[in-house]
Amino acid sequence: MPGSAFTIDSPPAAHGVRFDGSMVYFVLTDGREIGMPIDWSDRLSQATPEQRAHWRLLGGGVGVHWPDVDEDISILVLLGQDCL
Repeated sequence: MPGSAFTIDSPPAAHGVRFDGSMVYFVLTDGREIGMPIDWSDRLSQATPEQRAHWRLLGGGVGVHWPDVDEDISILVLLGQDCL
């Protein structure tokens, strides 16, 4: 795909998550961090710090899931590349 930063075989992937104040940061395998205001997610904004800390990667890092609050966030959607 011309102009794309990745191929279908290697979409951007997360390997970590951290919270700082009113932001959640997704740490990507390529070294980037993508920040998102917590308020963009009603479920995360209402979650306790313990619930926010309990997350797992989806699909090898293409998304992140918080089981305690039933929230899923896609890395591609955060990057504005949800349609390939």
